[in-house]
Amino acid sequence: MTSRQRLLGAIRGDRVDRVPVAPFGMGRVPLESSLGRALIAETDPFIDAGGAGDPFLGADVPATSTIEGDTTVTVIHTPKGDLTRRFRKTALTAAQTEFLLKTLDDVEKFLSLPYTPPAIDLMRFHQLRADVGEEGLVLLGIPNAICLPATLFSPQDLCLAWADAPDLVRRLCAVASERLLDYTQRLLDGGVDAFRIIGGEYASVQLGPQAFRKLVTPFDTELVALMHSRGAVAYYHNHGQVMEYLDLLADLGVDALDPLEAPPWGDVDLRAAMARIGDRVCLVGNLDDMEIIDRLPEAEVCAIARERLEAAGSHHFILGGTASGTCGEHGARNFIAMARMVRAG
Repeated sequence: MTSRQRLLGAIRGDRVDRVPVAPFGMGRVPLESSLGRALIAETDPFIDAGGAGDPFLGADVPATSTIEGDTTVTVIHTPKGDLTRRFRKTALTAAQTEFLLKTLDDVEKFLSLPYTPPAIDLMRFHQLRADVGEEGLVLLGIPNAICLPATLFSPQDLCLAWADAPDLVRRLCAVASERLLDYTQRLLDGGVDAFRIIGGEYASVQLGPQAFRKLVTPFDTELVALMHSRGAVAYYHNHGQVMEYLDLLADLGVDALDPLEAPPWGDVDLRAAMARIGDRVCLVGNLDDMEIIDRLPEAEVCAIARERLEAAGSHHFILGGTASGTCGEHGARNFIAMARMVRAG
């Protein structure tokens, strides 16, 4: 089997020749380097194509930007008043330091903006499909509906908005979902056949199970159904402690779920997770990129990988990391070592 066939087979629950060993992306290893080519040739990588545009804000948003030292200040001019965002970039890092929405009244300002569907750019996706061929599975990243309020509000203000005005937060998600479904249909029409959905953790980590049921379940279920209507893969990314959410995540109808972080970084007992939802969802990951794969010696990494394989079995499982895309050369060599171990039996 090719890597693409192996990954798709595992995702669909078909019989595969061996459990795929799948780094997510190339990390800090250049694709065209000798190690990068070896990583692609010897493992079964997921290749991250990034996104294709912003489905939420739309095109032609009236805005002005200025630079204040190391901070970019963006002011969006809405029919009901201005919204301001600040983004600071230093030599070490970059972060949003002021969010567009600070009060509940700001929601009405945002919703008063006219919306024009954005242009989509699938050049990178199709170029990667051509370059990678059968040696991996290229995924296009896409946000889910809760990403709209979760990125417009600060983390604290999102929690307060959910506590004080849950119907308003749900309204934002409903608007986001409407825009996202149209955007996804255009991506499907453009030939995208595998998606990686992000955003569920905004509810599972920050807001709790009730919020997940209200802000994620109805909208993501519809999104996944649209992808499936065209035969596309719906691969779901949800960091954090997820044992409490396993059934909710499986009920979305997704094909695969990552990263299933093991303690102490998460709470996933892989054997228990497989018993609960392994018949419905392909489980991906359960090895930490930064603390295990990219740090420990090869023998230790392979020993931990054997434990994961024994816990998960060979059906509906893909051995991988935390989908952080941070692995360096040491991590890449450990992924190759795990793939060789699996091939050797």
